[in-house]
Amino acid sequence: MSDGIYQEIENNPRFKELVKKRGRFAWLLSIIMLVLYVGFIFLIAFAPEWLGTPLHENTSMTRGIPVGVGIIFISFILTGIYVIRANGEFDRLTSTILNEVRK
Repeated sequence: MSDGIYQEIENNPRFKELVKKRGRFAWLLSIIMLVLYVGFIFLIAFAPEWLGTPLHENTSMTRGIPVGVGIIFISFILTGIYVIRANGEFDRLTSTILNEVRK
């Protein structure tokens, strides 16, 4: 592509909308993950006895195991949410921008 096409894309209001939407969404998901992870680290630091408490009397599995697995599971869910939105709304906006610039 030539520099003119790049400039047209950069000046396109839909491109600016795409960059803003994608950035806000990525930051939102990143903040959610950061809060969950830091919260887990704080639990480890300040309430290890709570995490170390067995789920019930006849097991060696503690509360920390499902909480840790839950955080990993949530990261997969958040990644899936991003991929779904990227493959849907963000790809549609990208296609629209490219079609407008190529005309």
